[in-house]
Formats: sequence, C-alpha cells, structure tokens
Amino acid sequence: MTRPLRTCLCTLLLVAPVAPSAPSVADETAPTGRQIMEWVDARDDGDHSTQDMQMLLIDKNGGQRKRTMRTFGMDKGEDNWSIMFFLEPADVKDTGFLTYDYDDPERDDDQWLYLPALKKTKRIASGDKSGAFMGSDFTYSDMTDRNLDSYDYKLLQESEVAGQKVWVVEAIPNNKHEIKETGYTKQVLFVRQDNYVVVRAKSWVKKGSRNKYFDIKKLELIEGIWTPTEMHMTTKKGKKTLHKTVLVNDNVKYDQEMDDDSFSVRKLEQGL
Repeated sequence: MTRPLRTCLCTLLLVAPVAPSAPSVADETAPTGRQIMEWVDARDDGDHSTQDMQMLLIDKNGGQRKRTMRTFGMDKGEDNWSIMFFLEPADVKDTGFLTYDYDDPERDDDQWLYLPALKKTKRIASGDKSGAFMGSDFTYSDMTDRNLDSYDYKLLQESEVAGQKVWVVEAIPNNKHEIKETGYTKQVLFVRQDNYVVVRAKSWVKKGSRNKYFDIKKLELIEGIWTPTEMHMTTKKGKKTLHKTVLVNDNVKYDQEMDDDSFSVRKLEQGL
C-alpha cells in the first residue's frame, strides 16, 4: 500500500517531491482515491540516503525508553533496500535490521533481524510481519511499501491538517493475506494536496479492538525532498492510550556513496 507506513525505519521518510496544485474533491475533475494513492506511491523519496534516528518508547504510565539508530536506504531498480543499526542503549547495541522491499507484487519482501546477544540472524516470516518491531508501535509490515492492487480506495472528503489542505482517503484490504500480513483491516489516510505526503493516518488493528494513529509533527524540505523529521505513532483502545512511539530524524543526507555490499546479511552481522 502506500508509503505512509513504510517508516524508514527503512526510510521512514514519508517524502515527496514538490508537486503542482491538484483539483479539489468538489471539482468534477477531482481525483479518485486510487489516483491519489498512485501519486503518493510515485513520489520521489530520495536515493542513497543516510540518517540518524532517535526512537522514544512511551508506555501507558508515561515511562520512557530511548534508542538511537543509524539507517541507510538505496533504490535498487524498482526495489528499495534499507539497513538499520541500533547504536544505544547497551541492551540493543549492534542489533541490525535489513529489508529488501520488492516492487513485484507477487514477491514477498525479505526482512532479517540480527540479534547480537545470540549472534544469530532471524528471517522475518510473512506471518510475523504484523508483530511489533523492537517494542515499538510500528510493525515489520509498516516498514515496506504495500501493493496498491491489494487495496480498494475511496476518496472520503477534503480536510485540513496543520493548516494544509489534504485529501482523506479510505483504504481497505481486498484479500485475507494482506490483512494477515499487516494486521490492519482498514486505514484512513490524510494526503497533503501540495506534495502528496501522507501526514496522518488511522489504522484499525485486527486483534485487540485497537487503533493506531500516525502523525507527522515536523516536515522539512531537505535537498528538494520533503522529509519528516518527527513522527508519532500511538496505539489506543477507545480513548485510552496504550503505548506511543516518537521517531526523530536528524542529519538526513541524500545521494551518498554506497553499494550493494552495504545491504547484505553479511554487513548486517558485521555492523557499522
């Protein structure tokens, strides 16, 4: 599905090029939900990128845990490769996460998690991708693009987020495999009309009568790429917050030197 939740943690950079003005939903030429999501999917998210990332985990009592990571991303043809290394604290230091996000809808994305304490690399099975990534509110499936054809889209209305016009698009999975892999039965996405960035999303979780709320709090134009530098994902049951994850990106750079060997299981196990 869109890149709204291809959090880079792969390239968590829900980014987009500067886009021309688009027609409103009230216009008879207003785009369909599918057209809007195609624009989101086709946007420029930069290439050969590096960034530092801080992850803040907040429990229901307000307790906090902080983690720092460094991530790298590269386009490989129509595919996207990314690798992440945890730097601190000590209990997660040298943990690595590698993703091959394939454009081919018939091919399952590949993901590997390296656990230094066990000196073992674990391949993430399709049935496990709806699970939480490293104790956060993001899942493994959130870190890859979703196939547009696996969803039915509907433009619900126009609205505003932080003073910017957005389209509100409903996305419903049209097959059981997609629901099982993502863990979501429906999403409502808020897409900025000027740059096609998904700046807000609500996701209905299949299990536990929970919802997830994604918000981009800070969005910066870096080297011509719209780059989220602060994102929040909150898990709620009703009005009660169960857990929250805050991601802050820093030192974001594009067009950096890197090669295929930088995105291998061997590199994952070697670390930085």
